[in-house]
This record gives sequence, structure tokens and C-alpha cells, in this order.
Amino acid sequence: MYQTLVRPVVTYGCETGVLKENIKIKLRVFERKALRRIYGPTKESDDTWRIKSNEELNRLIGNKNIINYIKAQRLAWFGHVHRMPDNSMVKKVYEWSPAVTRSLGRPKNRWEGDVKSDIANMKITNWRDCIRNRPKWKEFVEKAKIVAP
Repeated sequence: MYQTLVRPVVTYGCETGVLKENIKIKLRVFERKALRRIYGPTKESDDTWRIKSNEELNRLIGNKNIINYIKAQRLAWFGHVHRMPDNSMVKKVYEWSPAVTRSLGRPKNRWEGDVKSDIANMKITNWRDCIRNRPKWKEFVEKAKIVAP
């Protein structure tokens, strides 16, 4: 129920945004709350009930958590945009560079940098060639769903 109904609704459109640390924390909290509601309490041997711990929930879902799912969706969208023809409006917007200077201070996290750091964490060295090969890129996207965050 969680993987087919709840997670797709929560992560709708997430492949186009930056995944900041505070958002990751909020998503993990939401995921644990939803899983506790779905799986319910655990009955102990002395007929008492208790809620499941975070470790128990992590064992139930394994490495297929919501953050990995979002990263996989972003990788899929990244590959899709890079395979688009150059005259596509989406690709034009993606490659567009504004002609204004940025403000001083630490640069903001960008979507492309976030995705490229995910690619580096997965140790994909020749990602430009892999994107053109759809079956191979799909393997990387599936691998991203189970890689530890």
C-alpha cells in the first residue's frame, strides 16, 4: 500500500527540485509515521503492545526508502533530459544560462549539481555515455533505489 499509493503521491514532481538536508529529514519522519500506521503496533510476549522502532521499520523496508526513490527519479529525469533533441523546449530551458551576475555569498545548491553528486556517489564515471544507452542507464536508476543514502 505504501509503495503503490502513498510514496508516489508524496514524491510527485520531486525529480525537478533540490533535495536539501532539512527536506530529507522531514521526508524520513513522514515515511516512518506512515509505516508505523500501516504496519501497526507489535504485540509482545506478555500481551503488551508497543510501537515499532526505527530499526524495525528500516528492516521492513530495507534500503528502499523514500530518499533513494527520489534520487532514482531524479536520475531518470536527468537521463531523459539529456537524451532529448536539442530543439526541445525542456532541453533549451535546462541549458539556458542567465546573463546576470549572482549575489555574493555561498552559492545555492543547484539541481544539476545535486544529481551529479548522486552520480559521483554511485561511482558512475562515464555517465554521458551511459545516458545514451537506455538499458544501462535504467540499471543505474534501479541501483540508485537500493544504494544507501
